[in-house]
Amino acid sequence: MAATPGARLRAAYSAGAIMIPGAFNALSARMVERAGFAAAYFSGGALAAGWAGLPDVGLVTLSEFAQEAAMVARATTLPVLADADTGLGSTANVVRTIQLYEQAGLAGLHLEDQEMPKRCGHLSGKSLVDSATMEAKIRAAASARADRDFVIVARTDARGVEGFDAAVERALRYLAAGADMIFPEALESAEEFARFAQFVQAPLLANMTEFGKSPLLPFENLAAMGYKAAIYPLTAFRAAMHAAEIVYETLLAEKTQASVLGVMQNRAELYDLLDYKDWDERDRAYFQPGH
Repeated sequence: MAATPGARLRAAYSAGAIMIPGAFNALSARMVERAGFAAAYFSGGALAAGWAGLPDVGLVTLSEFAQEAAMVARATTLPVLADADTGLGSTANVVRTIQLYEQAGLAGLHLEDQEMPKRCGHLSGKSLVDSATMEAKIRAAASARADRDFVIVARTDARGVEGFDAAVERALRYLAAGADMIFPEALESAEEFARFAQFVQAPLLANMTEFGKSPLLPFENLAAMGYKAAIYPLTAFRAAMHAAEIVYETLLAEKTQASVLGVMQNRAELYDLLDYKDWDERDRAYFQPGH
């Protein structure tokens, strides 16, 4: 596997549109790979909630992002695209973000044009930096990457703040500044997704997060519109959290977990996912008689 993570991500979406499920920890990234997907996504929202118990309002630091993302990237051979919020600060901070994300083994990141403190893209009350500031961050990111194939995705939250036309205008400016892909956040209808793809002739990423402003469009429809990738950032995380809630409630009420064994990953399945057998065999090999 000589190609860099960025090169492998580019090759994947260049060959055809790809679905990119969210991996909320290292082991779930391995599950994404075993399921047969071409790439995995690492969400800042999942990191904030699942790792730190915090809302997605820009509270997670760069070092925390990079450390957890590195664990996800090491657990899978898939290229991993990661959330980087606003770049975690000014243009100088963006340079440092690029450096740490590349060192973490990631394939790319997305930067958003919100002001700090940022908010979840599907909530109201967002505010944006001016386009020139975001363009400067994109130029800084493009210049800072050591691997020219490291993918820089520019996310615009303009649809919910300045309107659809402003989102298109910003996207075109971000492409001119050096973005490889555009991520229009919180479009509100299938028609808007289609129109955006008509106006912005570039690799596009759609966010199919649940319970937000965007409709949950079938992947085939997005691909037909021209989108190169669709992320599902919190889909598995939400399912896992809901399942855990049910288990805790059942355990308290029934004083045994017997009735929920059927929804659990069993020991053999967990060990298989962890490659436990390989580690065990390797460990025994170190203690060969006569050595």
